[in-house]
Amino acid sequence: MHDFVDQASPVRAGEQLDASQLEIFLKDAIPGLEGPLSIEQFPSGFSNLTYLLRAGERALVLRRPPFGSKVKAAHDVGREYTVLSALHPVYPPAPKPLVLCESAALLGAPFYIMERIRGVILRGKKPPGFVCVPETVRRCCGAFVENLAQLHGLDYEAIGLGKLHREGSFVERNVLGWIDRYYGSQTDDIPAIDQTAAWLKGHYPADVGTVLIHNDYKFDNLVLDPQDLTRITGVLDWEMCTIGDPLMDLGVVLSYWLESKDTPMGLVPCFLTLEPGAMTRLEVAEHYALVSGREVSNILFYYVFGLLKLAVIVQQIYYRYKQGLTQDQRFAPLIFVVGALGLKAAAAIETGEI
Repeated sequence: MHDFVDQASPVRAGEQLDASQLEIFLKDAIPGLEGPLSIEQFPSGFSNLTYLLRAGERALVLRRPPFGSKVKAAHDVGREYTVLSALHPVYPPAPKPLVLCESAALLGAPFYIMERIRGVILRGKKPPGFVCVPETVRRCCGAFVENLAQLHGLDYEAIGLGKLHREGSFVERNVLGWIDRYYGSQTDDIPAIDQTAAWLKGHYPADVGTVLIHNDYKFDNLVLDPQDLTRITGVLDWEMCTIGDPLMDLGVVLSYWLESKDTPMGLVPCFLTLEPGAMTRLEVAEHYALVSGREVSNILFYYVFGLLKLAVIVQQIYYRYKQGLTQDQRFAPLIFVVGALGLKAAAAIETGEI
C-alpha cells in the first residue's frame, strides 16, 4: 500500500505562499530546520488550505484559511492549533502542532505549522490498482467507528478543553445556527432544503451527552497505516472540533457515508464505503451503539441534520465561488450537490430510513 501514500501537488493558481518570507519565519521559529524551502499543496478538501513544506529532511504541514472566505469562525486556525496542542499528548492520531502565526502580515492570514503524518488517505476516487478484500474493508469500517467512540470517550476537561463548552442545548443551537448560515449564503431557491430545515426545527431532541466531537469525521480526514489499513495513525482537519452531543457527530459521519444503493449526487467522500464488505449507514450506527454504549434509536434526526449541515458547508463554498472570491473551478458545480443533499434529506424524512 506504500504506492497509495497521500501525495501533494503543485500549488493552485491564486493560492501561492511567499516562500522567501515563510522560510525566514520557519528557520527562526523551528530550531534545527535546514535546507531551502519547497512548497506543495494537498489538492483535496474545500475548507482550510493545506500545504506540504519540505526543508532538508523535514516534512511539515501548513494550514491557513481559504482565500476570500466570509465565514471567519469556521476557519479559526488559532483555535485549531489550541485544540491540537491539548489533544496530541493524549490522542496521538491528532497531529503534533509546532508553531502558530496569528498575524496576517506574513501570508495574508494567520496560519500554523504541524508535523506531517505520512500514510494512506482514502478519498472519493479509487486509485488505479488499489485492491482491498471485503474482510479488510469491513475491518476498516469497524476501526473507523471504534476510533470515533474512543475520541468521544476522552475527558475533555482533564486535557484543558473545557473552555470549548457552551451552556445551553447543543442540538438546538446547531440546528438553528446551520439553518441561519444557509440562508446567509443562499444563492438559489432549493425547496428540499427549505423543507428539511422546517422538519429539523420541529423535531430536535434534547442533548444526549457532552463530549469532545470532531464535527467533520470521515475517511478522507483519516490517515491509515500503509502496512495495515485497519490501523488509523492520523485524524486531520480539526477546525470544527468542539464540545457537544456525540450523536450530532455521528449524524455528520452518516451524511458522508455513501452506499451502493444511493443515487449519485456528485460528491463521494470515500470510495471505500461503496466497496464489497463495507458497513451500511445503519450498521455504522449500530456498531457505534455497541462500542460506545449509547442509544441510537433516533438516528434519523441526526442523519438528516448531517445532510443539512453538509449542504450548508457546500453552499458556503459555492457562495465564495459565485461572488468571485475564489477562482477554483472545482467549486462551479457545487450548487447541484446542495440540491442533491436536500433531496436526500427529504427522502429520508419521508421514508424514515437512513
